Amino acid sequence: MKHIEYLRLDEIDPAEFVALLNKKKIREHLIEHPMFTVCTVDRWLKEKINIDSNRGCRVRAIAVDDQLAGWCGIQPDDHRYEIAIVIDDDYWGLGPKVFRDVMGWANELGHELVAIHLRHTRPEYRFLRKIAKNVYATELLGDRFTTYELAVR
Repeated sequence: MKHIEYLRLDEIDPAEFVALLNKKKIREHLIEHPMFTVCTVDRWLKEKINIDSNRGCRVRAIAVDDQLAGWCGIQPDDHRYEIAIVIDDDYWGLGPKVFRDVMGWANELGHELVAIHLRHTRPEYRFLRKIAKNVYATELLGDRFTTYELAVR
């Protein structure tokens, strides 16, 4: 079994995030944006660290056997909170565990409802549809998403 750790973002070298966030498979599922540089990743990390300091939020790097595998968290989304999970395709099999852990954080933080926005390039997740309170199309920052609203408790 692989050892998963959730680390504060300031514990990871920004250059590791550049390599991760610029991977083709990851970029396919994110809102279109220019390729990251150390400078732009540093700004992105500062934004995420700031979000992490807000009540009801938690944003962490995912490390597997001491290697950066992605990032995840609970962050504000308009009038509610959203779950974000971004995992390197080499580690996609860990998604269900990371999802359960992040849902556990949502419970710890007192959330009743969270959303997950999956870009239209992603296939429908039947298990999410099955557990979702509501599923609908959303437009965010000029791109299309399927939004799953999930009851936390």
